[in-house]
Amino acid sequence: MKRNYNILLLLVLFAFGSCSFTTKVDNDPNKDKLLVQIITMALEQLHFEPKQINDDFSKEILADFLETVDPLKRFFLEEDIKEFKKFETEIDDQLKNYDISFFNLVYDRLLIRQKEAKAYYLDIVEKPFDFNKDEVYNADYENLAYAKTKKDLKDRWRLQLKFNALTSYDDLILEKEEQSKADFDESLVTDVKTSTLAQLEEKAREETAKSLNIFFTDYIEDLDKTDWFNVYVNTIVEEFDPHTSYLAPDDKEKFDQQMSGKFEGIGARLQKRLDYIKIVDIISGGPAWRGQELEVEDVIMKVRQEKEKQAVSIVGMRIDDAIKLIKGPKGTKVILTVKKVDGTIKDIVIVRDVVELEETYAKSTIINKDKTKYGIINLPRFYIDFEDYGNRNAATDIRQEIERLKEQNIEGLILDLRNNGGGSLKTVVDIAGLFIKDGPVVQVRSAGQPQEVLEDEDDAIVWDGPLVIMVNELSASASEILAAAMQDYKRAIIIGSKQTYGKGTVQNVLDLNRMVRNNSHDDLGALKLTRQKFYRINGGSTQLKGVESDVVVPDRYSFIEIGERDQENPLAWDKIDAVDYKLWDRDFNYDQTISSSKDRMKENQQLKLIEANAKWAKLKSDEKTYQLNYKKYRASVEGLETEAKQFDAINDFKNKLVFTSLPYETKLFEKDSILQEKRTRWHENLTKDVYVDEAVNVLDDMAKTYDIKKVATIKN
Repeated sequence: MKRNYNILLLLVLFAFGSCSFTTKVDNDPNKDKLLVQIITMALEQLHFEPKQINDDFSKEILADFLETVDPLKRFFLEEDIKEFKKFETEIDDQLKNYDISFFNLVYDRLLIRQKEAKAYYLDIVEKPFDFNKDEVYNADYENLAYAKTKKDLKDRWRLQLKFNALTSYDDLILEKEEQSKADFDESLVTDVKTSTLAQLEEKAREETAKSLNIFFTDYIEDLDKTDWFNVYVNTIVEEFDPHTSYLAPDDKEKFDQQMSGKFEGIGARLQKRLDYIKIVDIISGGPAWRGQELEVEDVIMKVRQEKEKQAVSIVGMRIDDAIKLIKGPKGTKVILTVKKVDGTIKDIVIVRDVVELEETYAKSTIINKDKTKYGIINLPRFYIDFEDYGNRNAATDIRQEIERLKEQNIEGLILDLRNNGGGSLKTVVDIAGLFIKDGPVVQVRSAGQPQEVLEDEDDAIVWDGPLVIMVNELSASASEILAAAMQDYKRAIIIGSKQTYGKGTVQNVLDLNRMVRNNSHDDLGALKLTRQKFYRINGGSTQLKGVESDVVVPDRYSFIEIGERDQENPLAWDKIDAVDYKLWDRDFNYDQTISSSKDRMKENQQLKLIEANAKWAKLKSDEKTYQLNYKKYRASVEGLETEAKQFDAINDFKNKLVFTSLPYETKLFEKDSILQEKRTRWHENLTKDVYVDEAVNVLDDMAKTYDIKKVATIKN
């Protein structure tokens, strides 16, 4: 189950007056009850599609809260769950009465079970693990039943700790092997003295114990009741949709920092899914981006500081606490042990730095193919300065890049929106206007209100030549609006994954402190809630379905559950009336261009290999059981590494395109060697990009038949 997959998008402070919700609130001294009252009222009255808080809602709260609190099912017993389920149809009534009895029961029981679990692991790690014994560790927590007895639960802990120690044991043996500069084989294990192996096992156990000590003392025991109550509140609000969430005071401050565009650390956005910390975004220009090893969907298993020998497992750790370990002063190193999408384990060293905002801006370069020039513009996000739109924003920057490319006499343009999670709605409309004469771009519907049509009202067209837009599964929100509009107008060919992310909603942030007159409590935080929904000009929503590419190309995310449709409680897809709009008045034989591209891709060996890799990675990611016999474990790891080698050729691909920076940038290189290095690296990546290669082929086909045609008007 996947929850709260938040992609940075347009979020505006929703200034709500304090005249409502004050009848009972001001007289309630209990801050927890106060929060429940305010938030439930706000959700019921302000959410785009409020849910009924009834028995069904109550059942969902119970199941999801228990999953969030104990995702690995290593604390609660079956008897606890039976007791909790007595509240299965009562939580809704408690919420209506601002009663938090259910939360208090779960919290009090959790403290008891955590104390017992600490005693389990302290006892377990005192005894040697037998890595010659045939046992299996099952990590399919979602389908795992709760332990019936404390004895069963302790054995579950034993298997998990044995697996953790086994991975460390394997690392130690390989380290010893590397030091001796001998090839690893089975004889290494059988020939080494038993005492040496025993010492390695003991050290691996000590490392496991140390990680658990840190986990319990620094994180589990550091959480107070307020922290857990915030988890409970978020369970409630996330039942409405995956992008509605409660921002506690500290979280609100972090959110404001994100919106300001200031990022520090390794330059990656993280998300907790079940008990694991996953990479959901690599920030362009940051340390992780420069290192080119960390990727979206990688799972961070352990974190080690450069001056420490011991890595700390972050499995099961709060995401805030994991981030504290990963972040650090500029110039220091952090070593991340990550599980790649294909299941392989890898240590990645990253030098922390301040992420330069400049690299989140639009950038362009010239593509040279034979004697033809094309342009490509990369847009990482739809940025804007809300206080001063005349200041730098995505639309004005795109316009400027197009003008610069036109001066170089390009014959076609690629707009790269891959991994672009969204941003400012206004910039989307303005960017769309650069490619069409005028007309509607997107429809926006607010709760209880008729749709509003946002239009390009400027007759000027900045680029009227062939246009290709590149997307993938991580193109979301504003990216989907732009791609959908260009597709509906038949203005551009959309190349990418089967469909984009599918986020067709808009969130506003409500400062909860504004809802209470004369608030005598501490900071109440904020509520980010869904208030609007996007619709294409043809009437269809971008929610769930996203934008289906005209030309579908496989990528490594093709078979991974990563879209809005894979989240918990997404809003449904629906359709409203279309609006009138005119199809693009230049004919580039739209259908034939798409057909030619599909024919090419059938014969493209690189794309076939990428698709095979994506299927294989999905297959491996679904495997949830691990051998605890060392020989079998090592054999499985070696087998995995051997299988992975068949896809090494993916990294060997190079297209025949030549990329050159624009004249204004080459002048900047004379004084800015760092910028030159960034552009050189970008160009190197583009030469390895099979998708850009096909995008250029599509531009070739478009250019052959590109001409004026009779304007077709879509009347609705």
